[in-house]
Amino acid sequence: MSRKLTGKVVIATHNAGKLVEMRELLAPFGVAAVSAGELGLPEPDETGTMFSENAAIKALAAATAANLPAFADDSGLCVDALDGAPGLFSARWAGPTKDFAGAMARIETELQKRGATSRRAHFVSALVVAWPDGHTELFEGRVFGDLVAPRGTAGFGYDPMFRPDGHDRTFGEMSSEEKHGVDWRTGKGLSHRARAFVTLAEACLTRVE
Repeated sequence: MSRKLTGKVVIATHNAGKLVEMRELLAPFGVAAVSAGELGLPEPDETGTMFSENAAIKALAAATAANLPAFADDSGLCVDALDGAPGLFSARWAGPTKDFAGAMARIETELQKRGATSRRAHFVSALVVAWPDGHTELFEGRVFGDLVAPRGTAGFGYDPMFRPDGHDRTFGEMSSEEKHGVDWRTGKGLSHRARAFVTLAEACLTRVE
């Protein structure tokens, strides 16, 4: 049986965009959240070979340092015609200055180099909750779509070039509510992070009515 999260948790991220999304997702559950960045915790080396491994590294490091439950997301964009790249290295493609406009241009260049006709891609999110005693739980979500010329200034990362299946607009053109809001009557969310969070919430959280 999964453990329940109550009281205060650490969101193991230094990414401002992820932090905003995580806090919005946690809002219906009465859980106070502080980020690893706000606590001044160092960023651990992400040496895993899977999203789930890197998420666990970050969550365990934060839980141990803060002596509080912590959860971390490791996520990325996987492009079919690039053999899944940038994947685990999605953030690194943007470089130390977080130049995602450059990273999106690089994807386009790589697709053209390969003469790719498919523009299929998907986002992956692995959420790991960790407790100070080393217990961890993993939840994953994916969203599939197509790559287009970047549009929109909302969201962050690769959002402007990703158009999810069934939609005419990119994540970069959607409000935060549209992108990662969850309809708790149906348990449905659009983004990869929202879908992973739904499974986490079902297992570890209790809604505050």
